[in-house]
Amino acid sequence: MSSATEDHPEVGQVPIGIDAIGTRQEFDSMGTVEVPADRYWGAQTQRSLLHFSIGDDRMPKEVYHAYGYVKKAAALVNNAAGRLPDWKTAAIVQAAEETIRGDLDSHFPLYVWQTGSGTQSNMNVNEVIANRASQLLGGVLGSQQPVAPNDDVNMGQSSNDSFPTAMHIASVQMIDDRLLPRARDLAMTIEAKAEQWGEVVKIGRTHLEDAVPLTVGQEWSGYAAQLRACIGEIEHTRAGLLALALGGTAVGTGLNAPEGFSADVAARLAQLTGKAFVTAPNKFMALGSLDPMVRAHAALRGLAVALLKIANDMRWLASGPRTGFAELLLPQNEPGSSIMPGKVNPTQCEAIVMIAIQVLGNDAAVAFAGSQGNFELNAMRPVIISNFLHSARILADGMAKFLTFSVSGTELNRNRIEQYVNESLMLVTALSPVIGYQNAAHIAESALANNQTLRQAALASGHVDEKTFDSVVNPLSMVGHGVAGA
Repeated sequence: MSSATEDHPEVGQVPIGIDAIGTRQEFDSMGTVEVPADRYWGAQTQRSLLHFSIGDDRMPKEVYHAYGYVKKAAALVNNAAGRLPDWKTAAIVQAAEETIRGDLDSHFPLYVWQTGSGTQSNMNVNEVIANRASQLLGGVLGSQQPVAPNDDVNMGQSSNDSFPTAMHIASVQMIDDRLLPRARDLAMTIEAKAEQWGEVVKIGRTHLEDAVPLTVGQEWSGYAAQLRACIGEIEHTRAGLLALALGGTAVGTGLNAPEGFSADVAARLAQLTGKAFVTAPNKFMALGSLDPMVRAHAALRGLAVALLKIANDMRWLASGPRTGFAELLLPQNEPGSSIMPGKVNPTQCEAIVMIAIQVLGNDAAVAFAGSQGNFELNAMRPVIISNFLHSARILADGMAKFLTFSVSGTELNRNRIEQYVNESLMLVTALSPVIGYQNAAHIAESALANNQTLRQAALASGHVDEKTFDSVVNPLSMVGHGVAGA
């Protein structure tokens, strides 16, 4: 970009903020509106605050940070094509970069419950960037001069294509920067535990009843495999989020977007974010549906289901310390009761279960909202991106805490594990090929009825001698080979 001329102002070093009290007038196509004088937003943002102050659910800040990339990329592409002058582009780019960094977060106040296209959040960004850019250029706030929210910041765009683009950018960044690293860390630690405990034999349980033996390592390898499969599915669905709607404008035809705009902006976004974004091959799908978001959240649901299973297993296996399974010893992080001294609870596991429950609920909302596309637009976007980012955030943070304060410090109660192995009646399964299923079943039934050990009942049955019993009923020989089993 060339430098400013005498006819056009140069971007000044103006600190962020507005030293003003009371209100000022802003305008849009419907007339004038009073807005707080110390805020950068304009008339359409203020109208949304009036009409949609519903609950406490605000549009996630990650959406606005992603929108900063959208506005910066669009300005650079428009400038390169000669549609936006250098001096104006420089101011928009600086304001967009401040948006990306979160410097302007307090100027994005809108609620999730707004227009389903996200128009008001798009205009919130347009107004804030336009006013901040005008301030940098020495203009008067609210005048829409020298930078206008619609004509300059929103040039070549519609809310209908820019909001889903911001949704995808925010989602990919959340997945890459927060969710997947923590999922991989958790999987790696569980894999290390599986390796560490690969030769520790324990009793398996099916239908909540005693079953044949396996090793603790094999059990934990199942947890790790669940997580690795979930990571793979998240990576797979993430690929669908790389296709961007920008350039489709209002209904997918690209009206008012210059030729090549969609591909150029996607390439610029890929450059700015370091992510492999591309323009969506079919803009009618990109605007009329939110299928990639639905599929991506379904992968988050899958992760929640796996984590719920792992956390539930851990808290059951740690139950006790005297009257439960007590096979696992979880870290003791805080007192567990306000009335029972010395009680400690599996709180990290409980947090994971609650997170999973919330994500399953979020997924129901995302899936239903995804089904509500009508003709050329799905107008349920804010609820989808709010739920998606919420799910990804709590899963990521929950896994980090679960890893640090539970999984990493979990140890085995080897005495209790060995006791269960020695007392188990299901070891009789190894005798079945030798003496037959029915004879083996009667031995187990007799041991239970007469409060005998399995060995005592087997020898008393006359179907097996000591040497045969001791050679066949060997727990270590019953667990297969290696951590993953036979």
